[in-house]
Amino acid sequence: MLKYIHIFCVALKLGVISFGGPTAHLGYFYDTYVKKKQWLNEQEYSNLVALCQFLPGPASSQVGIGIGTIKGGLLGGIISFIGFTMPSVIILMSFSLFFTDGHTGFSWIQGLKLVAIAIVAQAIIGMAKKLTNSKATIALALFTLILTLLIEHIYIQVISLLFAGIYGVIFLRNKPNDQQMYNKLFYLPKRVGYLSLLLFLILLLLLPIIRTFTNNVWISMFDSFYRAGSFVFGGGHVVLPLLKSEFVPQGLISSEQFLTGYGATQAVPGPLFTFASFIGSEIAGIGGGIVATIAIFLPAFLLLFGVLPFWDNFKNNSYAIGFLKGISAGVVGILISAFYNPIWKTTIQSELDFALASIMFALLMHYNWPSWSIVLLGLLFGIAFY
Repeated sequence: MLKYIHIFCVALKLGVISFGGPTAHLGYFYDTYVKKKQWLNEQEYSNLVALCQFLPGPASSQVGIGIGTIKGGLLGGIISFIGFTMPSVIILMSFSLFFTDGHTGFSWIQGLKLVAIAIVAQAIIGMAKKLTNSKATIALALFTLILTLLIEHIYIQVISLLFAGIYGVIFLRNKPNDQQMYNKLFYLPKRVGYLSLLLFLILLLLLPIIRTFTNNVWISMFDSFYRAGSFVFGGGHVVLPLLKSEFVPQGLISSEQFLTGYGATQAVPGPLFTFASFIGSEIAGIGGGIVATIAIFLPAFLLLFGVLPFWDNFKNNSYAIGFLKGISAGVVGILISAFYNPIWKTTIQSELDFALASIMFALLMHYNWPSWSIVLLGLLFGIAFY
């Protein structure tokens, strides 16, 4: 029981301080789970990140679920998810219930965006030192960086990582002592994997049919959010057009409410997919918020639990080691790309922004300030300067 309480408390703390979107979340996770708690090493963390990049859904939430599963099995994964997601769900549902005029112009938001700059930069540097330590891996990181910067498409990350993995199979396998890097992480029976994948497909195929014949608002809402969570690659921002097309034209939520909710989602910590909690609450109150949250995150659980039982067998194969070394290097390039666009481009708009972000980065890197103190400092900077 104490183990699960610990998993929940660590995830809850991350859910409170993790501002800045999915890339920033990975930085917070790295700092907490890899550097401080040492629940897994850098290579294992990178492999988990790479796996979640290949799966549809909220990658950072899936990484958190995976880490919880490492520590406490299926229940640990669920508890980790609840802890990380609960703060933003409660805030956004409350915002929806008491929403009146749509005002979201809070000055401290900019300070929290600057926090994300510092946190992500520190995480990228730490991962790059471990995962791009040869000419070949540096070249792969540069390749994925350039490709994802030049081509802004939701599937380009998957394509670039696939190329990096193939390159790794050819040129990076059969290195001495590589097997030592891959301990058995996940102890899920294969029947869990088969049942999870089967349930994912059944819901994906049957929900639209049931929706058509019942014309029930709850089933329709569950289906819309479930499909959004099933088909989104590339993070929470990509889910916006799907959700807008599902709910705004039908008049279930106004365009003003939609944009206001998205603005509020940017201002709170945790996964961007909790935007669904706001929309669900706008449509059907507290019950709608709960249903929307479950529906949009359920595919992430089913897909991750469907793949994890087979993951350890895959990654201890000599060819798989080369594949994983390749995509681990590729992940570094993708993180740098995401750091530049959208985090840097949408946050650093003036010399003041650059100066404040640099101060927080220096405090993290050279003076070892904890991440929670940087969040508080960013909050104060936002109030004082914006």
